Amino acid sequence: MAVPKRKTSPAKRGHRRSADALANPTYIEDKDSGELRRPHHVDLKTGLYRGRQILKPRDDA
Repeated sequence: MAVPKRKTSPAKRGHRRSADALANPTYIEDKDSGELRRPHHVDLKTGLYRGRQILKPRDDA
């Protein structure tokens, strides 16, 4: 069975665990509608992405 030759220092362990923290999702204000949406995602209400029509707009009543 493999055994580590040296003890992992707290700094090295901390650098490895730095990516484990969960971040809150980022939202931006849409320029056209003023609503919050995720960056680099299609707006599902309007179907627009970067000013172009990608999907059909939703017809929610």
